[in-house]
Amino acid sequence: MKLEGTNQLHAPRERVYQALTDPEVLKRCIPGCERLEKTDDSTYAATIRVGVGAIKGLFNGNVRLEELRPPEHYRLVVEGKGSAGYLKGFGDFDLQAQGEATIVQYTGDIQVGGTIASVGQRMIQATARMMAAQFFTALEAEAKSSDHPPKHGFFRTALRWFSGWLRRHL
Repeated sequence: MKLEGTNQLHAPRERVYQALTDPEVLKRCIPGCERLEKTDDSTYAATIRVGVGAIKGLFNGNVRLEELRPPEHYRLVVEGKGSAGYLKGFGDFDLQAQGEATIVQYTGDIQVGGTIASVGQRMIQATARMMAAQFFTALEAEAKSSDHPPKHGFFRTALRWFSGWLRRHL
């Protein structure tokens, strides 16, 4: 399944690239991410809770950063397994400066199997688009902050809880 999109983030390109390659920032931004730990120079162990329709599961796997060309490009390679099936794929991220903003263009290909694949490609794509929107909203907040990550106050925590509840019940 192909995934692609473009997002404009109101932050400098260098700061966006730094956020996109920082495991602590990614852990805070990736919807459902419960763990993201560095295991090698560019490899991370990850645990992500994902739900697509009525199928929900916890996935454990690896994330690898490749083709690093700061601050313009990198490739993210993922592999994961869980009770709901498996996923593997890659995504290319290209960053272009546009004044004070950054345009992030991403393209990728992902393969899913097992129970989670039974919900159908349209539902998986809709969930992927929703998760991408949540990810880029959180990433922009992180990239706009200075050297300190934004505090996850009551409203942000409530919003994350509510979006998680919606994913589980819709």
